[in-house]
Amino acid sequence: MSDVRRAQNGRPVHPRRRKATKLAALFTAGFHSWWSRRHGHAPPKGDTGTRPLPEGERAGPSEAGAVDGASVLWRMRTTVRDQPGSLAALCTALARHRVDILSLQTHPLAEGTVDEFLLRAPGELAASDITGAVSEAGGTGTWIERADAHDLVDAPTRVLGLATRTALDAAELPLALRQLLGRCTIRSLPAGSSSGSPTSLGSSGSPGSPGSGPAQDSAPVEGALEDTVMRLRAPEGEVITVERPYLPFTPTEFARARALVELDARLGPRIPRSQDVLTLPEGGDITVRRADTGDLDAARAMHARCTPRTLRMRYHGPLGDAHRYLNHLLSPRFGRTLAVETPSGKIVGLGHLLWDGDETEVALLVEDAWQRRGIGGELLGRLVTMAVEAGCGNVYAVTQSSNTGMVAAMRGLGLPLDYQIEEGTLVITARLDATPVASRLPYDQAREQRGERLARD
Repeated sequence: MSDVRRAQNGRPVHPRRRKATKLAALFTAGFHSWWSRRHGHAPPKGDTGTRPLPEGERAGPSEAGAVDGASVLWRMRTTVRDQPGSLAALCTALARHRVDILSLQTHPLAEGTVDEFLLRAPGELAASDITGAVSEAGGTGTWIERADAHDLVDAPTRVLGLATRTALDAAELPLALRQLLGRCTIRSLPAGSSSGSPTSLGSSGSPGSPGSGPAQDSAPVEGALEDTVMRLRAPEGEVITVERPYLPFTPTEFARARALVELDARLGPRIPRSQDVLTLPEGGDITVRRADTGDLDAARAMHARCTPRTLRMRYHGPLGDAHRYLNHLLSPRFGRTLAVETPSGKIVGLGHLLWDGDETEVALLVEDAWQRRGIGGELLGRLVTMAVEAGCGNVYAVTQSSNTGMVAAMRGLGLPLDYQIEEGTLVITARLDATPVASRLPYDQAREQRGERLARD
C-alpha cells in the first residue's frame, strides 16, 4: 500500500516540511513515516501542527540561548499573585541579573495575573538564569523565548496595524491572528455544520465534508476559550479554531482575537481591487487582479474549457469534483487568489496562495489555449512575492512528476528548492529566505511596452 495518504476529495495530503540540510540517505528512510503524519483534518491531541523553535531559541528554562557579548531580547510570561508587592519583587529579581524591562503587559485572571515582559538581558545570561530568578521571586508557570526587533513595537500599535490590514483585505485575517497570538495553528470548521472535520486554513482541496470526521461541539456565537484552544465564530458562519499548545491563552488575548474577527465580520467581503495590465512576450494584453467568490461563475467556465489532462494535473482527483473545489479556493478566508483575465473578460488562469496551517501552498491552473505564454510563471512570481510580504518562510507546490510546466515555473523563481517524490506525487518547496521574487512582467514595464508600441503605430 502506498504511504501517500489521500483526503476524501482525492487530493494527496501534503507532508510536513523536513529540514533542507538532511542528508539524502536519511531523507529516503524517513520520508515514509514523515508523510504518514500529515492529515487533512483535525490533528491528534498530541500534535497540533505547531513547529518547535530552532535550537537556541526554545522556550523554557535551559542553558540554550546564552550568547556571549551583545545583549539579547527575550519575551517572557509568568503568573504572579494578585497582591501588592508581587510585581515589585519580580522586577527587583530581574534587576539583580542586569535584566532591563523594555515593556510590560498585564493579563488579569480570576486568581492572579499573567505578566508579559519584553526583556533585554546580557548575552551571557542563559534562559534558565532568568526563569530561576523569576521563580525565586514568586513567579509561576514561567515561559520564555527569544524575541527580535519586531517585538519592540508596543501592543496597541501592533493591534491597530493588524486591524488596518484586516480592514483592507479579508484574506489578512488568518495572518493577523497568527501575528497577534504568536506561533499557533489555525483551522476552520465549515459553516452549517455542528460536527465534522476542521479544515486547515488553506487546504487546497475542498473543505471537509460535514459529518465526515469525529463529532465536534460548535462554538457559541461569541466564541469559547479552553486553555490552549480558542474558538471564534467567523463572518461566513464557520468556526475558526486557534491552537497554541505551548502557552495557554489568556482572556485578554481571547478578547483581542474576538474583536479582530468581529471587525472582519462587520466589514463584510472585500479584497483590494487594484489590477495590472501586462503585455505577454509574444504580444497581447492580459489583466492580473485579485479574485474572490464573486468570480465563481467565470472560474467554472474556465474549468469547462480546460482539458481533462489539465484538470487532472491540477486537482489530482476525480474530474467530476473539480468544480466543487472552487468556492473554497476563491474564499479570502483560506488565502489569496490571482486571476488572469483577457480583454474580453474571460478568466484564463488562476493562481492560489493558500494558508495551510503554519505552512503556505501555491497552486496554478492555466487554460490549455493560454499555456506556454509565461502566464504560470507570472502568477507564481506574484504569489511568492505575496508570501514573502506575509512573512512566510517557504511555499510548497503539490503536483505530478510529469507536470513539467509547474516544475519549470518553480525553478524559474531562482530560489532554493527542495524536491520530495512518492509514486508520482511531487512536492516542491521553495525557501523564501533568499531575495524576494519580482514579477517578470511588472506593470511599469508593461506600460512602457505599450507606450513604445503605440509610438511605433
